[in-house]
Amino acid sequence: MKRTLRIVLADDHDVVRIGLRMVLEQDEANRVVAEAATAEGALQACEAHQPDVVILDVRMPPGASGLEACRAIVSRWPETQVIMLTSYADDGVIADAVEAGAVGYLLKAGDPRDISRALDAVREGASVLDPAVTRRVLALLRGRSTPTADPLKALTTREREILALVAEGRSNADIAEHLVLSEKTVRNHLSGVFEKLGVSNRIEAAALAARHHLPPPG
Repeated sequence: MKRTLRIVLADDHDVVRIGLRMVLEQDEANRVVAEAATAEGALQACEAHQPDVVILDVRMPPGASGLEACRAIVSRWPETQVIMLTSYADDGVIADAVEAGAVGYLLKAGDPRDISRALDAVREGASVLDPAVTRRVLALLRGRSTPTADPLKALTTREREILALVAEGRSNADIAEHLVLSEKTVRNHLSGVFEKLGVSNRIEAAALAARHHLPPPG
């Protein structure tokens, strides 16, 4: 049985929110608890409802952008997962969303089933980004400035191995099968990785790995 997800929808277009709600509520495991038309409204909804997921438009004038709201949500409510929504498939914007702490990125013009698949991925602890998109974005992040200190040095060999697989867009189940481990062991290792790197989700961890040039899995 699917875990119920409490969801906030944030987009400045009423028709987009209505359409998203209709798609999401076809699955009884998705429960829309609030809607917002601005970034500030999204933050207020998070304060009031502490949702599991926020589906957040990248651009929501006036005021703060979706990216700024994403950073604030991830910082203030680390258990809340943010999926960015946009009209444009731009690797640079996707990279910005990843750096802001989003766990994924969806196109408004995409297949409505992509939204349901994304939420199922959140339930399973997997990346919402398609693996091909993930590789492109992480390649772009590798070219951005890297801090002097390397937090990856704090990771064990096994943790680095698991992180490299996360950066490929692998789910916990895939990683467990690949490394011949239990999913619980993979989750425990990932918790240690997140704590050591000071991140709250697997996409943030993968982005940090890219900026510090963690080699791909052998």
